[in-house]
Amino acid sequence: MKYLFVMIIALLLFVIGLLLYLLWYSNRQKVALEREKELFDTKLHYLQLETLESRLDPHLFKNILNSIQSHAYQTYYALDKMAGVLDYILYHSQRKLVTLKEEHEFSIRLIDINKIKLNPLFRLDIRSNIGEMEPLYNEELVAPLICVELIENAFKHADLTGSDAFISILFKMKSGQFDLVVSNKKSSKGMLAKEKGGYGLSALRERLKLIYGPFYRLDKSEDEQVYSMHLKINLNEFKTKMHTIR
Repeated sequence: MKYLFVMIIALLLFVIGLLLYLLWYSNRQKVALEREKELFDTKLHYLQLETLESRLDPHLFKNILNSIQSHAYQTYYALDKMAGVLDYILYHSQRKLVTLKEEHEFSIRLIDINKIKLNPLFRLDIRSNIGEMEPLYNEELVAPLICVELIENAFKHADLTGSDAFISILFKMKSGQFDLVVSNKKSSKGMLAKEKGGYGLSALRERLKLIYGPFYRLDKSEDEQVYSMHLKINLNEFKTKMHTIR
């Protein structure tokens, strides 16, 4: 009987020990599994980051390339226009008179160069009511660079940042009269280079007077918001005078 009691106690101790071991082993396995899960989650996190970076890096690289390409195109575009402008200044401006076609095309190139520095949303209105069929369009009746001062002043003194800012340039030819109308929203900073701009305008008036005499008008209109210049040259009458002199 005593031997049986000892055997039962030993068996109970063994069972209790086995249960304690199984509980310890289970906890150990649980901890190991949790650590493995954490390690897996960490690896998965880094894997996701690496995947994201591999997707972002080429995208960023492509954006940089696009930006470089855009600037390269702008540079090429500006240089191409500048080449035409320099060619006109170096060769055509040495002539006493050029055709309206040549002066008109030069002015458009000049506008295109200035347009590069403008915000894409800026309101730039360029209209050309001049056609190849105009009788005087291809005759040498226009003083070279006669349009430069008015166009350059518009870009120099205009408000280029306001929501209602604008520059408007109109080339028109009708019944032998050439018109150039340039208007712009005035900058709130004022005309800082007023003295230089005034000198340029005075020089233009003197030049127009010497070349065209009574066959031109240069009118200025201005209020608190808008500045406008209107050049009119009667090429028909000027042509008649030129033939009379010859």
